[in-house]
Amino acid sequence: MAKIIKHQFFFPHPPETVWEYLTKSELMAQWLMKNDFQPIVGFDFQFRTGPIPNLNFDGIFYCKVLAIVPFKRLSYSWKSGPGEGKITLDSVVIWKLEPKDKGTEVFLEHSGFAKKENLDFYNGLLHGWVEKLQNIDKLLNTAPHGHTKT
Repeated sequence: MAKIIKHQFFFPHPPETVWEYLTKSELMAQWLMKNDFQPIVGFDFQFRTGPIPNLNFDGIFYCKVLAIVPFKRLSYSWKSGPGEGKITLDSVVIWKLEPKDKGTEVFLEHSGFAKKENLDFYNGLLHGWVEKLQNIDKLLNTAPHGHTKT
């Protein structure tokens, strides 16, 4: 049975401000990983970090932007493997933003952990995404006057 990561997080900032952290490459690098993301449907991009041999991971997430509804929804594929073009994790990340009084409710869904070999990745990302959302919160709260740093 496929496992799905679901998190919900509230930011006391408007959706437009939160959206910048989900769609601007230089801001994403501050809270997630180095990347060459561009908010264009169909755009292929990568997140890069250090290899993790015990997870059979070469340190590169191969991604493609699947959908964008500005300030409301973003989704992209999230694939990885041991290298040399082999993919062992084929998953999808979906971000949904809902404006609320005094802020934005953010919903994260990361699905596609169907294989037994993906269980360790699932367990790591289950907690890892919480840390990343907390990183966004810290960055938002240190940005002057509610504006993002560029």
